[in-house]
Amino acid sequence: MSTPMVDVRGVHKSYGPLEVLRGVDLQVQPGEVTVIIGPSGSGKSTLLRSINHLEKIDRGYVAIDGEFVGYRRSGDRLYELREREILRRRTQIGFVFQNFNLFPHLTVRENVTEAPISAQGRPRGQAEALATELLAQVGLSDKAEAYPRQLSGGQRQRVAIARALALRPKVVLFDEPTSALDPELVGEVLEVMKALARNGTTMIVVTHEIGFAREVADTVVFMDAGQIVEHGPPRQVLDRPRHDRTRAFLSKVL
Repeated sequence: MSTPMVDVRGVHKSYGPLEVLRGVDLQVQPGEVTVIIGPSGSGKSTLLRSINHLEKIDRGYVAIDGEFVGYRRSGDRLYELREREILRRRTQIGFVFQNFNLFPHLTVRENVTEAPISAQGRPRGQAEALATELLAQVGLSDKAEAYPRQLSGGQRQRVAIARALALRPKVVLFDEPTSALDPELVGEVLEVMKALARNGTTMIVVTHEIGFAREVADTVVFMDAGQIVEHGPPRQVLDRPRHDRTRAFLSKVL
């Protein structure tokens, strides 16, 4: 087996007395799509935010393509990196948020070019050429000069996906990317995500879209109470779950 693109080992995270992640292990191979499902409060979003160091973990570690996220090793200890180095390594990880998080004062094109220019130091011409390519990929070439307020929710989320891809990340994290959308707009975002999966993009997706998980995922992970209860191929986890807790959850969402 090759080095995992994403390697999460023994990750713990607490907020005061509340233990949100309780020793999570997760490995994702290059080009794989992992879908994480589970009830609200199970730690799914905290796990995603820990992977790109938006949340500092209490124990364990996260590595992307063999490189620690947020830390360096010295002997047997890990030391937190300086903010500039954390930001540099974070550019290897695309993140698509539930509520888009676009800059309202920037055009669609500017939203997509901002991070490559400011965080990666790419020439403006190169960043703009890539933005043109990515906006075509997500079906929004005609919206390049529009502002976020002029777009539908589905269009804004597709811009957010293009923005995440503009960093040429090694993995893209999706935190319930369709939950803020009107039902009729969900499909257009899922189609873009399916195309990314077909093209070999390494993805970790937190979602309630069980149909997407069944169709696209290489691995489905069920989380509850800060732990991974069950993981495996979609046919096993969704159709023949081994754990009572997984069966109880699926009985309510299928």
